[in-house]
Amino acid sequence: MKVSDILRVKGNTLYTASPDEPLANAVNVMAEKDIGSLVVMGHGDLVGMLTFREVILAIVKNGGAIGSTLVRTAMDDHPLTCSAETDLDEVRRMMLDRHARYMPVMNQKMLMGVISLYDVAKAVVDSQNFENKMLKAYIRDWPSSEDEPAN
Repeated sequence: MKVSDILRVKGNTLYTASPDEPLANAVNVMAEKDIGSLVVMGHGDLVGMLTFREVILAIVKNGGAIGSTLVRTAMDDHPLTCSAETDLDEVRRMMLDRHARYMPVMNQKMLMGVISLYDVAKAVVDSQNFENKMLKAYIRDWPSSEDEPAN
C-alpha cells in the first residue's frame, strides 16, 4: 500500500499558513477547521509544518501566551516529507522514529497533501480487515474432505 492510496480516499483539501502571519491566526484556522496541523508555505515552497505540538511549545516559551509570535517562530522548519509513491510501511517507520503526527506529501516541490498518523493507522486496519474477510471467505469455501470423492 502506498501514500497515494490514502490521498485518494482522503481527498485533497489543504490548509496552509504563511511563515510571517501571526501564530494566533493560524491557531484560529486550526480550531475552526478542527485540524491538527497547517503546512507552512513561503513563496510557493514548503518551509515548515505547524502542529498543536509546536503551538503549545511556543505558548509555554512565551510565558503562557501567544502574544505577537509569528508562525515562523513556532513552526518545525525541517518537516518530515514523503511522496505519493512512498510505501506505507516506510511512512509508518519514519513517523514513529520522528514522533511525527503529520507528514506533507510532496511531488518534487509541489505539495500534494498531508497525511496523519491516524490516516496511516486507519489504512493499515482497513487493509487487515479486508484481508481477514478474504481469508474467512476462502476458508468457508474450501472443500471439506466430505466433499471429495471416495477412492
